[in-house]
Amino acid sequence: MEAGKQVTAWYCQTRDMTVLIAGCGDLGTEAGLRFAAAGHQVVGLRRSPEKLPPEIHGVYADLSKGVPQLPADVDIVVVAVAADASTEEAYRAAYLNGVKNILDALERQSLEPRRILFVSSTAVYKDSGGAVVDESTPTEPTRFSGKILVEAEDLLFARTHGTATRPISLRLGGIYGPGRTRLIDQVRTGKAVIPAQPRHTNRVHRDDAAAMIVHLTTMEQVPDPVYVGVDDYPAEMGEVMRFLAAGMGCPEPPTAEPGGASDAGPGDKRCSNALLRASGFDFAFPTFEEGYRALLDGQGVRHP
Repeated sequence: MEAGKQVTAWYCQTRDMTVLIAGCGDLGTEAGLRFAAAGHQVVGLRRSPEKLPPEIHGVYADLSKGVPQLPADVDIVVVAVAADASTEEAYRAAYLNGVKNILDALERQSLEPRRILFVSSTAVYKDSGGAVVDESTPTEPTRFSGKILVEAEDLLFARTHGTATRPISLRLGGIYGPGRTRLIDQVRTGKAVIPAQPRHTNRVHRDDAAAMIVHLTTMEQVPDPVYVGVDDYPAEMGEVMRFLAAGMGCPEPPTAEPGGASDAGPGDKRCSNALLRASGFDFAFPTFEEGYRALLDGQGVRHP
């Protein structure tokens, strides 16, 4: 089949598909609602399926231990798991076991969905000293979280190699949005401290992250294997804190002493979304200003 006809065939089949969301928490639920609004059938796997809205058919699953029978007509799989704690054990249980168990279930039922998207993180990149990183940057994580995410990505790519399934890893920056107000709370309560050394932050609003998931799994063109999912502007942390303080009428946070304990934090890098932009994706919140302004206005709801 010619490439143009392949695209046409895929486009015709993107109507009324069956979507499986493995790990249907806040982000997965928001993506699921968007799939459903587009006319697709959505099944959500999680340990508390009764919390899912009626647009998503909830099924109980502890993905770290196993996966129940999957829909025989599944077209798209989204793996959007989250660790229960910031420990190596919890990360392995959620991400590595989660991906393995989903792939095992698909293989067990001889299912080959068209696309599988794994929600990964920019934690797979090491500190670049403020330099720009993108999909071509080597994954050289220094922390266990990034190393386990790379293992999960590699497992997905290896297990789907040579099959009809197109794997996608979406490396999201720090997600903020409804109910994710840690930084807002720190500024409001006077606990926020601006780093002495400029440190860029790579953020993405939850709604844009969910929209990325839908876009990459349903777009006409064949997706690349990896996308960096961040907004347009890797702002410095101090700039974000000052913006929030001004928006809430709070005092500007103090600046940490150079080299002090309050100046410690993650490495500095600037993540580029150029490849995602080139695929035709548009942001509802292209910078932290639009996103945090919406939060301060009380827009949006976090899904239970």
